[in-house]
Amino acid sequence: MILAAHQPQFMPWLGYFDKMLHSDVFVLLDNVQFKKNEWQNRNRVLMNGAPSWLTVPVLHRFPQNINEVEINGAAGDWKSKHLKTLAQCYGKAGFFKETDALAREIYAHEWKLLAPLNVATVESLKEALGIKTRLVLSSTMELEGVSTARLVDLCRKMGADTYLAGAGGHDYMDLSLFEKAGIKVIFQEYKHPEYAQGSGAFVPYLSALDLLFHCGTQKARSYF
Repeated sequence: MILAAHQPQFMPWLGYFDKMLHSDVFVLLDNVQFKKNEWQNRNRVLMNGAPSWLTVPVLHRFPQNINEVEINGAAGDWKSKHLKTLAQCYGKAGFFKETDALAREIYAHEWKLLAPLNVATVESLKEALGIKTRLVLSSTMELEGVSTARLVDLCRKMGADTYLAGAGGHDYMDLSLFEKAGIKVIFQEYKHPEYAQGSGAFVPYLSALDLLFHCGTQKARSYF
């Protein structure tokens, strides 16, 4: 069984779901440390041919875990701002109505914590992209160790014999710990597809929403 793991991100990019697709179980690491100014409370969409941020305002105290981070309700109506931004970015896209409905279903909830919001965006986009991989929250398990040792323990407890790491895993993982545990490590090899975004040069590494707005669910699934 192949296991992959990643922090629950907000409206993740296509490579996130490619990694999910190529695993049998995908663990959302919701009880690891929150990292400011990364992808856990923001992602990018395409505005006038250039990347633009959708950011969820949060109240963060170092070293909180992701599942402890609160959404800053005093920061104004961020959900309406996001929806207005999406309309501005994609109002003329071929599948705006379909994908706007998906986004509105997420934003209709009164989110208090960041992690449940992120999990909802992951689950919604996963379903739209036709991915059937099982999702598990790391906070539902008693795990031992830190860093690589924690991942090895995660594989053991889930019964995985293979761990699918991101392409950058070489830089931070102690592969000898997997070897000692008899767990094979493979690395993601992902080439970002190009699809019609309208006029101008193609802009990669955006939220998966971009693909859905431009291509719709059926065609989007053909890129996986």
